Amino acid sequence: MAKCDEGYLCEVCGNDVASIVDSDLYLRYVIGELDPEVLHTRPERHIRCNPVMAQFIEHPGFDAVAVEGDFAKAGLDDGYCAARTKLVTRGYERLLEIAATEGDRDVTMYPLPEAIAKYRSG
Repeated sequence: MAKCDEGYLCEVCGNDVASIVDSDLYLRYVIGELDPEVLHTRPERHIRCNPVMAQFIEHPGFDAVAVEGDFAKAGLDDGYCAARTKLVTRGYERLLEIAATEGDRDVTMYPLPEAIAKYRSG
């Protein structure tokens, strides 16, 4: 089977990342942490297969993820955690919006406004 016919396989668990709502790759792109020029070259993961990121999503449609150890929210600065939770949750909500739209979508319009501004400024 050709690579393009395989779908996007999670580099952690090996299963298909079937929806943009489950995509760690697109979440990082939407929040401005992944340059659009390398979007197609980076490995994919499920959001839950990246628990350090997933722990910052606070949304009724997303089961909370707990992390232990050095990168657990409980051990991080409260201000950082609040800002990170706000950003990552907004990114997750953006993925939900994208998934709910029908038809062709312009991938350059996926990111949050501040991420689009960052990408355009260089």
